[in-house]
Amino acid sequence: MKIGIIGGSGLDNPEILEDPQTIEVETVYGSPSSVLTTGQIGGVDTVILARHGKKHQLSPTQVNNRANIMALKNAGVSHIIATTACGSLKEEIDRGDLIILDQFIDFTRFRKNTFADSFADGPVHTPMANPFDTSLGKRLYSTAKELGLTVHPRGCVVSIEGPRFSTVAESKMFKMWGADVINMSTAPEAMLANEAGIPYAAVAMSTDYDCWKEDEQAVTWAQILEVFNLNADNVIKLLKNVIENCKA
Repeated sequence: MKIGIIGGSGLDNPEILEDPQTIEVETVYGSPSSVLTTGQIGGVDTVILARHGKKHQLSPTQVNNRANIMALKNAGVSHIIATTACGSLKEEIDRGDLIILDQFIDFTRFRKNTFADSFADGPVHTPMANPFDTSLGKRLYSTAKELGLTVHPRGCVVSIEGPRFSTVAESKMFKMWGADVINMSTAPEAMLANEAGIPYAAVAMSTDYDCWKEDEQAVTWAQILEVFNLNADNVIKLLKNVIENCKA
């Protein structure tokens, strides 16, 4: 087993790896967001890719998801664990809570979400009923519980285009649709990982209440970073424990 980690802000630290080495790669779909950092966690081969670049220089729309997934596939990754910050659309999902995603709603507009630029070699219609790997998701949930973290076993994320945040009307609409959390990254990644045949799981950290909760300040980037920085160690601890146990 070889695990790929797609890290959001603050969750792509190569220091979690034993004997880290960086590899610059190119794919037929262009350059990935960052170099690949390879090493091991508890004896398990692991590759880290920074979704938004090492300096968070890429907006969600600029992220070359096709190159990111293909770079991990070419590196021999057998499973992907993605991390992401998200806004909560439910009262019961508090700031700092972790959510093991099991469904998505794609509300992006400008992303390449398939490797098939044409059907010249035959049609490509990837099944997407259950886009997140159940086995890996269960491992993430059970390990989070063992570590004493506040975690929700499932959740539907709506991925919006960004980089702007939602209007109040949009936020309330997403709630009515049944989404549990909101972000700007997961849907295209999950689609492409499935098309590439790589089991994909995602752990999201709630950092805010978007803007539907009008008795609170609407989400800001500073607010997201504050909550994220306070809880990033919990996600790193979770990743390390899950990956170490993958050797068993």
